[in-house]
Amino acid sequence: MTAESDGRPAVTRRGALRAGGVAALAGLAGCTALPSAPGRAGSGSDDGPVAVASFFTFFDFGRQVADRTPLTVENLVPTGLHGHGWEPNASITRRIIEADAFVHVGEDFQPWADRAIETIKGDDVDTALVNARKGIDLVDLAATLDREEEGVGAQRGQDPHFWLDPRRAKRSVDNIADGFAALLPEHADTFRDNAAAYKADVLDRIDSDYEAIFDRAERDIVQLAAHNAFQYIGVRYGVRMRPLVTNLAASGDVKPVDIREAVTTIRENDIRYIANGVFESQRPAQQLVRETAVEAYFPVTPYAGVREEWVEENWGYEEIADNINMPTFEIVLGNESPREAAPSAGWLEQWRNFDPV
Repeated sequence: MTAESDGRPAVTRRGALRAGGVAALAGLAGCTALPSAPGRAGSGSDDGPVAVASFFTFFDFGRQVADRTPLTVENLVPTGLHGHGWEPNASITRRIIEADAFVHVGEDFQPWADRAIETIKGDDVDTALVNARKGIDLVDLAATLDREEEGVGAQRGQDPHFWLDPRRAKRSVDNIADGFAALLPEHADTFRDNAAAYKADVLDRIDSDYEAIFDRAERDIVQLAAHNAFQYIGVRYGVRMRPLVTNLAASGDVKPVDIREAVTTIRENDIRYIANGVFESQRPAQQLVRETAVEAYFPVTPYAGVREEWVEENWGYEEIADNINMPTFEIVLGNESPREAAPSAGWLEQWRNFDPV
């Protein structure tokens, strides 16, 4: 830490915020309230070290890695919102600056996170940056990507949704463990032991279960009434993911040509069930149910957000895979009937042609 001319230690930006000072930061940090209380998990105390995450998936990975350590991990994305395309208010920047570490998804995916990182670097804030995407190979965007979307939300025409592949997700768990170990080296062994256990017990098991689902499918195409977020599932397990919204934005518009191509795909492949994003518009899926042989749509999610009941039940990446994505893939691939695939009583009633969040 540098020293000022009077010999007193310089006050870090984060320290000043914690002390309630530095009026010059008011325009950046603001005083608006969070739209919803973020998730918080860990065994640390309220005044202990805190890591904040820009995306639900990496909050969940982070809390698994931080188990049995003083580090608390927080999810910055409010409940009910999709983590990609959300623009937070200024209080989120303040929370990042106050934190000991910021877990993010790498460049060009969440513009607000990129701006926060620029602030941290430009103002010498002592918040440690943990890039969950470090060293991970990305795949090229699907050929169906709109040309005007090239480079928007992606890095040089590559798909940023790598965490849907459990094998790539394992590398991000290691990245988080390394970042936490650098922050709290006295707990490095615990962070890395937790990471190893989570990869072996959860991500390897999910990978095996997904592989079994796709291996026994006679159909090799999935029609999604959702945005272009699932290509890593297709690449990893050899299935064609056909998104209705061909760009990367969850709020992207559905064009008439998109509907026509989906109708053709449904007819040519005798598709009776399709998948739809939990946090996306239901109107295109409803249109396909009305105008094609599709009987129903069921939920999928790229682990980008959480519902209130998922928070109450403490669901993470594992529980969402088991209770949302896997049953739906069983159904839309034709492996099982909706009733056979339903993991619990009431699932079919809740999720068949489900209402928007």
